[in-house]
Amino acid sequence: MSENSYQVLSTDTQALIRPEFTSPFDEIGRDEWARLAGETPLPLTEQELASFRGLGEPLDMAEVSDIYLPLSRLINQYAIAARDMHARTRGFLHRENDRQSPFVIGIAGSVAVGKSTVARILRDLLARWPETPNVQLVTTDGFLYPNAELERRGIADRKGFPESYDRRALLRFVSQVKSGVDEVVAPHYSHLVYDIVPGEVTVVRRPDILIVEGLNVLQPPSTGHPVAVSDLFDFSIYVDARTPDIWRWYRNRFLSLRQAAFSNPSSHFRKFSNLDDEAAIAIADDFWININEPNLIENIRPTRARASLVLRKDADHRVHSVLLRKL
Repeated sequence: MSENSYQVLSTDTQALIRPEFTSPFDEIGRDEWARLAGETPLPLTEQELASFRGLGEPLDMAEVSDIYLPLSRLINQYAIAARDMHARTRGFLHRENDRQSPFVIGIAGSVAVGKSTVARILRDLLARWPETPNVQLVTTDGFLYPNAELERRGIADRKGFPESYDRRALLRFVSQVKSGVDEVVAPHYSHLVYDIVPGEVTVVRRPDILIVEGLNVLQPPSTGHPVAVSDLFDFSIYVDARTPDIWRWYRNRFLSLRQAAFSNPSSHFRKFSNLDDEAAIAIADDFWININEPNLIENIRPTRARASLVLRKDADHRVHSVLLRKL
């Protein structure tokens, strides 16, 4: 680990990795982690990989082979173990006919850190293991309150903060999936219109694995909510990087979106599409400084220590080490 790799860590998380403390995590370097894939073949094509790649992320076959293939192998082992434990428990209770509970994975991290790319890659890789062919992905964006409701509550400028989500609905959704309900629906969020789309839903039908991806999925229970959605996860991942790097990635993504999604006439951010670089950077930095960075510092990063595994990225967006929670 480089001398300043974790200079932005909070004090409590520094305690998890500094050598003078007993850490609940094992730190594994990239080379050692890559070897854990063993003889597992890489099942993706370059065309498939391109469909997973986030805007501005230099994702290549080496990154998938070195990082995500071993990760899928590890999660597969967790899923097999969980299935075996469920079977043993059903046998103990003499309830052999009860349905198998889906394995649920939570993926958290900052805006622009690449968690959506991680979720998409894992969805595809995990579905190629014979034990878990049915893998479905849901983002927590669908559980944001509609813009009109955020306005009514006076928190439109805190979209993405924990209070901007319908946490009861999210908890109910994951609980129903976990309980083996045949069909569960989640509201659909459009990044193009920047809002919930009335009448559109994402349908989840009894998956082997459900991946839940979002900024604040690892939040602990809040006042008045004795259970958090994170309590239902069988495995969780936090995608981590230094704050200045995430800020730069966010800014670069904003600049790139001017020629991409922002240029769509239906885009909520259409007004930004014709900005020059200087004006676009100023707006991106304003969004970062006043919304995204405070959310990261106050709400998202404090949940990092709750994860089963942390992917630590360098300035080039590549994972340089993994923190795996000890059993």
